[in-house]
Amino acid sequence: MASPSRSAQADRGQRRASFQRARSHETKRQLVQAAMALWRTKGYATTTVADICMAAGVSKALFYFYFPRKEDVLFEVGVMSTQSAQRAIHRLLEKPYEIEAVVSAALQAFERSMARNPKELVIETILEGYRHEHRILAEGAPPDMDTDMFRELFTRAKADGKLGSHVADGDVPHLAYLAQTMVSEGARHWAAGAFGPRSFAEVVTADICTLVTGYTHRP
Repeated sequence: MASPSRSAQADRGQRRASFQRARSHETKRQLVQAAMALWRTKGYATTTVADICMAAGVSKALFYFYFPRKEDVLFEVGVMSTQSAQRAIHRLLEKPYEIEAVVSAALQAFERSMARNPKELVIETILEGYRHEHRILAEGAPPDMDTDMFRELFTRAKADGKLGSHVADGDVPHLAYLAQTMVSEGARHWAAGAFGPRSFAEVVTADICTLVTGYTHRP
């Protein structure tokens, strides 16, 4: 019987790798969902890794394969909220857009994601995001693009002439970083009740648009 061709072997290898990636993604998603469900009922501090593993139906060894620490699951929750906003931005950039409308839509998506969790958990997530950033800076690692909500928007706005001509390409990452900082601080203050009846998206959209206007009109 003839042995499989190299192309057939390569095709099987690719299918196997795709299947393994899909399983890996699904397992990670199950762990995050189990953790979030427990945190909503038991609270973050009192939920252990063993609790999460039992709820997800996996071993501790498998948990630690995906997440070195319990806090890393918390960081993943923040990444998921950011990614929902990134998807909203990407969709809106496929047609004519204005910066303020895109920022508002992204932050509304982010707020909907936050609102599904207790306010205390939102604050813990923001604080873990800061700790994660400090670890990256200490290790000299490159920035984590999963947490960069506005890079695509401001890069596109620069190319489309929606930022001032004096705004250099090198200014875009810093502008995106400042806007992301406003999101983090805004989320923390929103969760603490500092915005009163105003929505997170309303307040932080105004803040970010003021920042962009300052960049656009500076001498």
